[in-house]
Amino acid sequence: MQTHMRQEINEIPEAVARLLERSSTELASAGRALREKDPAFLVTIARGSSDHAATFIKYAIELTAGRPVASLGPSLASIYGAKLQLGGGAAIAISQSGKSPDIVAMAQAATASGAVAIALTNTLPSPIASACSHAINIQAGPELAVAATKSFVNSIVAGLALLAEWVDDAELRAALQRLPGHFEQAVKLEWNELAQELGEAESLYMLGRGPALAIASEAALKFKETSNMHAEAYSAAEVLHGPVALVERHFPVVTFAARDAAEGSAVEIADALATKGALVFATSDRLSTARRLPFVATGHPLTDALALILPFYGFVEAWSRAKGLNPDSPVALKKVTETL
Repeated sequence: MQTHMRQEINEIPEAVARLLERSSTELASAGRALREKDPAFLVTIARGSSDHAATFIKYAIELTAGRPVASLGPSLASIYGAKLQLGGGAAIAISQSGKSPDIVAMAQAATASGAVAIALTNTLPSPIASACSHAINIQAGPELAVAATKSFVNSIVAGLALLAEWVDDAELRAALQRLPGHFEQAVKLEWNELAQELGEAESLYMLGRGPALAIASEAALKFKETSNMHAEAYSAAEVLHGPVALVERHFPVVTFAARDAAEGSAVEIADALATKGALVFATSDRLSTARRLPFVATGHPLTDALALILPFYGFVEAWSRAKGLNPDSPVALKKVTETL
Protein backbone atom coordinates (compact mmCIF):
# COMPACT_ATOMS: atom_id res chain seq x y z
CA MET A 1 0.00 0.00 0.00
CA GLN A 2 1.39 3.41 -1.00
CA THR A 3 2.29 5.78 1.85
CA HIS A 4 0.82 9.27 2.06
CA MET A 5 4.37 10.61 1.66
CA ARG A 6 4.92 8.73 -1.62
CA GLN A 7 1.53 9.82 -2.92
CA GLU A 8 2.27 13.45 -2.07
CA ILE A 9 5.68 13.28 -3.76
CA ASN A 10 3.93 12.03 -6.89
CA GLU A 11 1.49 14.96 -6.68
CA ILE A 12 4.23 17.62 -6.81
CA PRO A 13 4.14 18.24 -10.60
CA GLU A 14 0.36 18.75 -10.51
CA ALA A 15 0.57 20.92 -7.38
CA VAL A 16 3.13 23.21 -9.05
CA ALA A 17 0.98 23.57 -12.16
CA ARG A 18 -2.01 24.40 -9.95
CA LEU A 19 -0.05 27.08 -8.08
CA LEU A 20 1.15 28.79 -11.24
CA GLU A 21 -2.37 28.84 -12.65
CA ARG A 22 -4.57 29.63 -9.64
CA SER A 23 -2.36 32.04 -7.69
CA SER A 24 -1.12 34.11 -10.63
CA THR A 25 -3.23 37.16 -9.75
CA GLU A 26 -1.99 37.28 -6.16
CA LEU A 27 1.61 36.74 -7.25
CA ALA A 28 1.35 39.60 -9.75
CA SER A 29 -0.13 41.88 -7.08
CA ALA A 30 2.59 41.09 -4.55
CA GLY A 31 5.30 41.47 -7.21
CA ARG A 32 3.88 44.87 -8.11
CA ALA A 33 4.00 45.89 -4.44
CA LEU A 34 7.69 44.96 -4.31
CA ARG A 35 8.41 47.01 -7.45
CA GLU A 36 6.66 50.02 -5.94
CA LYS A 37 8.40 49.60 -2.59
CA ASP A 38 11.83 48.93 -4.14
CA PRO A 39 13.03 47.46 -0.82
CA ALA A 40 16.62 47.99 0.22
CA PHE A 41 16.58 44.57 1.90
CA LEU A 42 14.30 41.63 2.66
CA VAL A 43 13.82 39.40 5.67
CA THR A 44 12.35 35.90 5.89
CA ILE A 45 10.28 34.44 8.71
CA ALA A 46 9.96 30.65 8.91
CA ARG A 47 10.88 27.45 10.74
CA GLY A 48 11.69 23.85 9.77
CA SER A 49 11.21 22.90 6.13
CA SER A 50 9.70 26.34 5.53
CA ASP A 51 12.96 27.91 6.71
CA HIS A 52 14.87 25.80 4.20
CA ALA A 53 12.49 27.08 1.53
CA ALA A 54 13.25 30.60 2.79
CA THR A 55 16.98 29.95 2.42
CA PHE A 56 16.45 28.90 -1.20
CA ILE A 57 14.41 32.04 -1.86
CA LYS A 58 17.10 34.14 -0.13
CA TYR A 59 19.75 32.94 -2.58
CA ALA A 60 17.39 33.43 -5.53
CA ILE A 61 16.64 37.03 -4.55
CA GLU A 62 20.26 37.92 -3.85
CA LEU A 63 21.40 36.38 -7.15
CA THR A 64 18.59 37.86 -9.25
CA ALA A 65 17.44 41.09 -7.59
CA GLY A 66 20.68 42.04 -5.85
CA ARG A 67 19.00 42.73 -2.51
CA PRO A 68 20.42 41.28 0.71
CA VAL A 69 18.13 38.88 2.54
CA ALA A 70 18.32 37.92 6.22
CA SER A 71 16.48 35.28 8.23
CA LEU A 72 14.76 36.64 11.34
CA GLY A 73 14.37 34.57 14.48
CA PRO A 74 10.60 34.56 15.15
CA SER A 75 11.28 34.72 18.90
CA LEU A 76 12.50 38.30 18.40
CA ALA A 77 8.83 39.31 18.39
CA SER A 78 7.06 36.53 20.30
CA ILE A 79 9.50 36.18 23.22
CA TYR A 80 11.78 39.21 23.27
CA GLY A 81 9.40 41.87 22.00
CA ALA A 82 12.17 43.48 19.94
CA LYS A 83 11.20 46.51 17.84
CA LEU A 84 12.97 46.03 14.52
CA GLN A 85 13.27 48.86 12.02
CA LEU A 86 11.99 47.17 8.84
CA GLY A 87 10.27 50.10 7.16
CA GLY A 88 12.77 50.23 4.31
CA GLY A 89 12.36 46.59 3.42
CA ALA A 90 10.06 43.69 2.72
CA ALA A 91 9.30 40.46 4.56
CA ILE A 92 8.39 36.98 3.34
CA ALA A 93 6.71 34.76 5.94
CA ILE A 94 6.33 31.06 5.13
CA SER A 95 4.00 28.77 7.04
CA GLN A 96 2.08 25.79 5.70
CA SER A 97 -0.51 25.87 8.47
CA GLY A 98 -0.47 29.65 8.74
CA LYS A 99 -0.97 29.62 12.49
CA SER A 100 2.30 29.12 14.38
CA PRO A 101 2.17 31.91 17.00
CA ASP A 102 5.80 33.01 16.74
CA ILE A 103 5.73 33.19 12.93
CA VAL A 104 2.48 35.18 13.06
CA ALA A 105 3.85 37.54 15.73
CA MET A 106 6.99 38.29 13.69
CA ALA A 107 4.93 38.85 10.53
CA GLN A 108 2.65 41.25 12.43
CA ALA A 109 5.69 43.12 13.72
CA ALA A 110 7.14 43.40 10.20
CA THR A 111 3.87 44.78 8.85
CA ALA A 112 3.53 47.21 11.74
CA SER A 113 7.06 48.52 11.15
CA GLY A 114 6.19 49.46 7.56
CA ALA A 115 7.61 46.51 5.64
CA VAL A 116 5.77 45.01 2.67
CA ALA A 117 4.94 41.65 4.25
CA ILE A 118 4.04 38.69 2.03
CA ALA A 119 2.74 35.37 3.35
CA LEU A 120 3.33 32.10 1.52
CA THR A 121 0.87 29.63 3.03
CA ASN A 122 -1.11 26.51 2.25
CA THR A 123 -4.02 27.63 4.43
CA LEU A 124 -6.37 30.52 3.64
CA PRO A 125 -7.83 32.19 5.54
CA SER A 126 -5.26 31.95 8.33
CA PRO A 127 -3.58 34.14 10.98
CA ILE A 128 -0.41 34.48 8.89
CA ALA A 129 -2.46 35.75 5.94
CA SER A 130 -4.17 38.32 8.15
CA ALA A 131 -0.81 39.43 9.57
CA CYS A 132 0.61 40.30 6.14
CA SER A 133 -0.30 42.84 3.49
CA HIS A 134 -0.27 40.15 0.77
CA ALA A 135 -1.05 36.42 1.01
CA ILE A 136 -0.15 33.82 -1.60
CA ASN A 137 -1.94 30.47 -1.54
CA ILE A 138 0.78 27.97 -2.46
CA GLN A 139 -1.95 25.54 -3.64
CA ALA A 140 -0.16 22.40 -2.43
CA GLY A 141 -3.45 20.84 -1.41
CA PRO A 142 -3.92 18.57 1.62
CA GLU A 143 -0.67 17.13 2.97
CA LEU A 144 -1.26 14.23 5.36
CA ALA A 145 2.28 12.92 5.85
CA VAL A 146 4.08 14.60 8.74
CA ALA A 147 7.17 15.17 6.59
CA ALA A 148 6.51 18.11 4.26
CA THR A 149 7.24 17.51 0.57
CA LYS A 150 4.91 19.22 -1.89
CA SER A 151 4.37 22.19 0.47
CA PHE A 152 8.17 22.69 0.61
CA VAL A 153 8.47 22.62 -3.17
CA ASN A 154 5.45 24.86 -3.74
CA SER A 155 6.68 27.41 -1.20
CA ILE A 156 9.87 27.77 -3.22
CA VAL A 157 8.02 27.89 -6.55
CA ALA A 158 5.78 30.63 -5.12
CA GLY A 159 8.87 32.55 -4.00
CA LEU A 160 10.47 32.20 -7.44
CA ALA A 161 7.27 33.26 -9.19
CA LEU A 162 7.05 36.28 -6.89
CA LEU A 163 10.65 37.14 -7.74
CA ALA A 164 9.97 36.82 -11.49
CA GLU A 165 7.02 39.22 -11.17
CA TRP A 166 9.02 41.68 -9.08
CA VAL A 167 12.01 42.00 -11.41
CA ASP A 168 10.13 41.09 -14.63
CA ASP A 169 12.41 38.12 -15.35
CA ALA A 170 11.12 36.46 -18.54
CA GLU A 171 13.64 33.61 -18.41
CA LEU A 172 12.65 32.66 -14.88
CA ARG A 173 8.96 32.85 -15.79
CA ALA A 174 9.54 30.49 -18.71
CA ALA A 175 11.57 28.11 -16.55
CA LEU A 176 8.76 27.98 -14.00
CA GLN A 177 6.21 27.17 -16.69
CA ARG A 178 8.40 24.23 -17.74
CA LEU A 179 8.74 22.95 -14.19
CA PRO A 180 5.72 20.60 -14.04
CA GLY A 181 7.12 18.70 -17.03
CA HIS A 182 10.60 18.54 -15.55
CA PHE A 183 9.18 17.43 -12.22
CA GLU A 184 7.25 14.64 -13.96
CA GLN A 185 10.64 13.31 -15.05
CA ALA A 186 12.41 13.94 -11.74
CA VAL A 187 9.79 12.23 -9.60
CA LYS A 188 10.42 8.95 -11.48
CA LEU A 189 14.18 8.88 -10.89
CA GLU A 190 15.61 6.28 -8.51
CA TRP A 191 18.73 6.48 -6.37
CA ASN A 192 19.09 2.72 -5.94
CA GLU A 193 22.88 2.67 -5.84
CA LEU A 194 22.91 5.11 -2.93
CA ALA A 195 20.40 2.93 -1.05
CA GLN A 196 22.52 -0.16 -1.64
CA GLU A 197 25.77 1.46 -0.56
CA LEU A 198 24.51 3.19 2.60
CA GLY A 199 24.19 -0.16 4.32
CA GLU A 200 24.25 0.27 8.10
CA ALA A 201 25.61 3.82 8.10
CA GLU A 202 24.52 5.79 11.15
CA SER A 203 25.42 9.29 9.95
CA LEU A 204 26.06 11.19 6.73
CA TYR A 205 26.73 14.63 5.32
CA MET A 206 24.61 16.49 2.78
CA LEU A 207 26.48 19.16 0.82
CA GLY A 208 25.46 22.01 -1.47
CA ARG A 209 26.30 25.57 -2.43
CA GLY A 210 24.01 28.50 -3.17
CA PRO A 211 20.37 27.43 -3.63
CA ALA A 212 21.47 23.79 -3.50
CA LEU A 213 22.57 24.33 0.12
CA ALA A 214 18.90 24.80 0.99
CA ILE A 215 18.19 21.47 -0.73
CA ALA A 216 20.95 19.80 1.30
CA SER A 217 19.46 21.23 4.51
CA GLU A 218 16.01 19.94 3.63
CA ALA A 219 17.44 16.52 2.76
CA ALA A 220 19.26 16.28 6.09
CA LEU A 221 16.06 17.14 7.95
CA LYS A 222 14.11 14.50 6.04
CA PHE A 223 16.64 11.82 6.99
CA LYS A 224 16.15 12.70 10.64
CA GLU A 225 12.36 12.95 10.36
CA THR A 226 11.61 9.79 8.42
CA SER A 227 14.50 7.44 9.16
CA ASN A 228 15.83 8.32 12.63
CA MET A 229 19.22 8.77 10.95
CA HIS A 230 21.69 11.49 11.82
CA ALA A 231 22.42 13.76 8.86
CA GLU A 232 24.06 17.18 8.75
CA ALA A 233 24.00 19.74 5.96
CA TYR A 234 27.01 21.89 5.13
CA SER A 235 28.17 24.20 2.42
CA ALA A 236 30.43 22.21 0.13
CA ALA A 237 33.10 24.79 0.98
CA GLU A 238 32.36 25.03 4.72
CA VAL A 239 32.71 21.26 5.18
CA LEU A 240 36.46 21.69 4.74
CA HIS A 241 36.65 24.01 7.76
CA GLY A 242 36.33 21.38 10.48
CA PRO A 243 33.56 18.88 9.65
CA VAL A 244 35.85 17.11 7.17
CA ALA A 245 37.73 15.71 10.19
CA LEU A 246 34.91 13.19 10.64
CA VAL A 247 35.00 12.00 7.03
CA GLU A 248 36.72 8.64 7.25
CA ARG A 249 36.78 5.74 4.82
CA HIS A 250 33.26 4.79 3.67
CA PHE A 251 31.69 7.82 5.41
CA PRO A 252 28.66 8.67 3.25
CA VAL A 253 28.37 12.10 1.61
CA VAL A 254 25.66 13.29 -0.78
CA THR A 255 26.45 16.44 -2.78
CA PHE A 256 23.58 18.36 -4.39
CA ALA A 257 25.13 20.11 -7.39
CA ALA A 258 23.01 22.19 -9.76
CA ARG A 259 23.95 23.37 -13.24
CA ASP A 260 25.10 26.77 -11.98
CA ALA A 261 28.28 28.71 -11.23
CA ALA A 262 28.96 26.59 -8.11
CA GLU A 263 28.85 23.20 -9.82
CA GLY A 264 32.57 23.10 -10.55
CA SER A 265 33.66 23.80 -6.98
CA ALA A 266 31.06 21.40 -5.53
CA VAL A 267 32.24 18.63 -7.83
CA GLU A 268 35.88 19.33 -6.99
CA ILE A 269 35.18 18.93 -3.27
CA ALA A 270 33.06 15.81 -3.83
CA ASP A 271 35.84 14.19 -5.85
CA ALA A 272 38.43 15.16 -3.24
CA LEU A 273 36.41 13.52 -0.45
CA ALA A 274 35.92 10.42 -2.61
CA THR A 275 39.68 10.24 -3.18
CA LYS A 276 40.08 10.08 0.61
CA GLY A 277 37.95 6.94 0.61
CA ALA A 278 34.62 8.48 1.55
CA LEU A 279 31.44 7.11 -0.04
CA VAL A 280 30.51 10.17 -2.12
CA PHE A 281 27.56 10.62 -4.46
CA ALA A 282 26.73 13.79 -6.41
CA THR A 283 24.19 15.09 -8.93
CA SER A 284 26.60 15.99 -11.71
CA ASP A 285 28.03 14.66 -14.97
CA ARG A 286 31.40 16.30 -14.25
CA LEU A 287 32.60 13.85 -11.60
CA SER A 288 35.87 11.96 -11.84
CA THR A 289 35.92 9.99 -8.56
CA ALA A 290 32.58 10.46 -6.79
CA ARG A 291 29.56 8.52 -8.02
CA ARG A 292 26.77 10.04 -10.09
CA LEU A 293 23.18 10.35 -8.89
CA PRO A 294 20.43 10.68 -11.53
CA PHE A 295 18.99 14.20 -11.94
CA VAL A 296 16.96 16.32 -14.35
CA ALA A 297 18.60 19.39 -15.87
CA THR A 298 15.96 22.10 -16.29
CA GLY A 299 17.94 24.68 -18.27
CA HIS A 300 17.78 27.33 -15.53
CA PRO A 301 20.13 27.39 -12.51
CA LEU A 302 17.38 28.09 -9.96
CA THR A 303 14.82 25.52 -11.09
CA ASP A 304 17.66 23.07 -11.70
CA ALA A 305 18.60 23.23 -8.01
CA LEU A 306 14.99 22.78 -6.93
CA ALA A 307 14.47 19.70 -9.11
CA LEU A 308 17.16 17.88 -7.12
CA ILE A 309 14.87 17.40 -4.12
CA LEU A 310 12.34 15.21 -5.96
CA PRO A 311 14.48 12.10 -6.50
CA PHE A 312 15.80 12.52 -2.96
CA TYR A 313 12.28 12.55 -1.54
CA GLY A 314 11.53 9.30 -3.38
CA PHE A 315 14.75 7.77 -2.12
CA VAL A 316 14.28 8.69 1.55
CA GLU A 317 10.64 7.51 1.59
CA ALA A 318 11.72 4.11 0.29
CA TRP A 319 14.73 4.05 2.63
CA SER A 320 12.50 4.67 5.63
CA ARG A 321 10.18 1.81 4.71
CA ALA A 322 13.13 -0.51 4.09
CA LYS A 323 14.24 0.18 7.67
CA GLY A 324 10.83 -0.91 8.95
CA LEU A 325 9.72 2.65 9.74
CA ASN A 326 6.60 4.58 8.76
CA PRO A 327 7.57 7.80 6.94
CA ASP A 328 4.02 9.10 7.35
CA SER A 329 4.25 9.14 11.15
CA PRO A 330 7.78 9.82 12.42
CA VAL A 331 8.36 9.12 16.10
CA ALA A 332 7.71 12.07 18.45
CA LEU A 333 6.69 14.44 15.63
CA LYS A 334 3.39 16.01 14.64
CA LYS A 335 2.25 17.74 11.46
CA VAL A 336 1.74 21.23 12.88
CA THR A 337 4.21 22.56 15.43
CA GLU A 338 3.08 25.71 17.21
CA THR A 339 5.92 27.51 18.98
CA LEU A 340 5.96 30.75 20.90
